[in-house]
Amino acid sequence: MMATWVLLVTVVVTLWLYSKWRHNYWARSGVPSTPALPLLGHLHLIMSPLKKRWLVLDKMYHTYKNSPYFGLYEGFTPVLTVCDPDVLKNIYIKDFDHFVNRRPFGTNQSGSYMSQMLGSKNDQEWKDLRAVLSPTFTSGKMKSMFPLMCGLADTFVSSCLKDAQKNPSVDMKNKAGRFTMDTIASCAFGIECNSLTQEKPVFAQKAETFFAITPLMILRFLMMMHFPRPFNALGFKEDVEEIGFFRSVAEETIRARKAGEKRGDFLDLLLEAQAEDSDTTTASPKHVLTDKVLVAQCILFLVAGYDTTASAVSFCSHLLAKNPEPQQRLRQELEQLVKEEGELTYQGVMEAKFLEACVMEALRLYPPALFVDRLCTKDYSIPGTNLLLKKGDLVQIPVWSLHHDPRYWPDPKHFRPDRFLPENKVNIKSYTHMPFGMGPRNCLAMRFALMETKVAVAKLILAADLRIPPGHEDIKLENSPFLQRPKEGVHILLTPRKHE
Repeated sequence: MMATWVLLVTVVVTLWLYSKWRHNYWARSGVPSTPALPLLGHLHLIMSPLKKRWLVLDKMYHTYKNSPYFGLYEGFTPVLTVCDPDVLKNIYIKDFDHFVNRRPFGTNQSGSYMSQMLGSKNDQEWKDLRAVLSPTFTSGKMKSMFPLMCGLADTFVSSCLKDAQKNPSVDMKNKAGRFTMDTIASCAFGIECNSLTQEKPVFAQKAETFFAITPLMILRFLMMMHFPRPFNALGFKEDVEEIGFFRSVAEETIRARKAGEKRGDFLDLLLEAQAEDSDTTTASPKHVLTDKVLVAQCILFLVAGYDTTASAVSFCSHLLAKNPEPQQRLRQELEQLVKEEGELTYQGVMEAKFLEACVMEALRLYPPALFVDRLCTKDYSIPGTNLLLKKGDLVQIPVWSLHHDPRYWPDPKHFRPDRFLPENKVNIKSYTHMPFGMGPRNCLAMRFALMETKVAVAKLILAADLRIPPGHEDIKLENSPFLQRPKEGVHILLTPRKHE
């Protein structure tokens, strides 16, 4: 009995000493950090179901606002949170070769589609795949998709106005989600899923379930990030049921496309890239786009493009409904475009200054990704400081906090699109507005997402007056560990406009 107690005490003391040593990592490096709990570090704060992670980090951000960074611990893993835009420029651009990779996410399970997606790739694999995928989002490709996107946006607006006749308010997040799913499926894959006309849209519901914040989802997220071995041992799978649904859709569409006519869309471009990549007559075929990798990118585009863009459309609509003066200014700009061109054109929409300003300000207030992270791949001395990051250290960028810092954004809580007008953009501090990330690893589909958001908002503003229904002045947000999502929809009153 005594031996058991001695062993137990020895284990506890050893763990406590090890924890104390690990949680002294940043102090030894001269980096400020709040006290950490034994074993947990700061996980009890940043992954609490009762506290929003970005607000917990924002409190620390302002506590250490005079320092270019501060330290955290996710369990025993040290994470450097970088707050200084000038340091971020080095990490994102100047010294990108030290920060090519994102943090490890997932367990690299054999057969997993999640591990084959672009965001999960590292080092040369990421560079090769990014180089293959980049040509699919050129301005020319976007312009060719514009008419189809406009037609789907018209259906989106019609569906919203139809709902407005029957219900006290319209849930813009629900409608925007259906629109983005239809747009991605149609423009990228030639799939007509008709989410806007179906009572129970299968595609949109599957995507919504994939992103739903549930206790099980948070548990999976925690285990995949911090406890991959127990995750595997317990029989959990990286690919959830919804991944299987979209995989089947992608595989069936690829088979049909290989046997049929080309459309010149995202899928055709991927198939062409795969054919070139696998050409054995070339000196050194790379074999980057295997069948599995190709299918994984299709799943990524279908799923990831659904939620973030739908949130951007709904948040922007809410802010315009809440601010009548900018709403009217935007409507006047769009009406002038239609008067000059006869209709909304690709050039007109993409160059509309106040539309651009409204969307960018909405993305400042509600950035899709709350944080961005990078893995230090080789020892790195941060310029202007005495801090040496070691290979394997994690760096975290608090996007939400930078977007709301009053040092860079006067009156940061309020919707002020004028900040992003051409004459005012020069006053914006670089690396304080990052809705799509920055540098070589920014969002690949940024142009597509922006065009989609602008078209949807423009069509809606031209067709209806937007107002906030009583009780919905403020949007309730999910306690999401990574994405900014409305919790109970985004409700708006729509009144059809009478056109002369």
